[in-house]
Amino acid sequence: MNISSQLGLGTAPMGNMFRPLTDTESVELIECALGQGVNFFDTAPLYGAGVSELRLGLALRGVPRDSYILQTKVGRLVQPDGSVSFDYSRDGVLRSIDESLTRLKLDRIDNLLIHDPDFNFGPAIYEAYPTLAELRTQGVVKMIGAGMNQFEMLHDFADCGDFDCFLLAGRYSLLQQHSLGFLDMCQQRGINVWLGGTYNSGILATGAVPNAKYMYVNAPKRILARVHKLEVICAEYSVPLRVVAAQFPLAHPAVTRVIFGALSAQEFTETVAGFTHLIPAALWARLKAEGLIQVAAPTA
Repeated sequence: MNISSQLGLGTAPMGNMFRPLTDTESVELIECALGQGVNFFDTAPLYGAGVSELRLGLALRGVPRDSYILQTKVGRLVQPDGSVSFDYSRDGVLRSIDESLTRLKLDRIDNLLIHDPDFNFGPAIYEAYPTLAELRTQGVVKMIGAGMNQFEMLHDFADCGDFDCFLLAGRYSLLQQHSLGFLDMCQQRGINVWLGGTYNSGILATGAVPNAKYMYVNAPKRILARVHKLEVICAEYSVPLRVVAAQFPLAHPAVTRVIFGALSAQEFTETVAGFTHLIPAALWARLKAEGLIQVAAPTA
């Protein structure tokens, strides 16, 4: 299947947030994505205090602007000392956009998201959102939304504003399906859901290995045990766990795109290649029968 239109590349790793990357590695990663038909790029000022945006702009230099979709975020400002501070005010949002465009060396951004407003719901919905809505009305941006690591507040945003999309990180995966009701709501309201963190910080890609990461920390024993069970069943059907983890979220009709981060072109290539692997219906049925995924969760 042609999966490229449903995938995106997350560029947090290009901000040296997991290990140092070079400009050359970052450019190779973007070129790799484009070469495989993946033309959606997600970034933010927070990622490396602007480094991710700088490298993305470098990699996209000379690439026809209409050939890709670029998404960045507002709500964080990079300070002269390299620190990043919260600012959801109208002035802060407009300054953030200008600074992002400068780093990217572009004249427009396609999508703008309010970034991680967990403790700033009021300023985000009453100051940042109206500013983004105004820019959308003016045709400055195409889509507006919010991105965070929880679905509960995203549900509140959907009730309080007219949003095109939400980026939900780490909360719908083989290990996390509590957000099913939220996804159903988004489907009913026509809100696009883009998922990030579907490997739950790595453990669904690496398996239950020593020091496997789950939600940014070492996985607890209960998660290691659950992932081990997933691995055993996937192996019985000759399908790698990481392939099942990658394909699972896209089965929900509200999920129109899954965004994967990568530390190298090879890593991203392997992720994309995983979508050519056919997963037997019997495997999904087995995971549900074993209570490893919710019965109500859509599967391919």
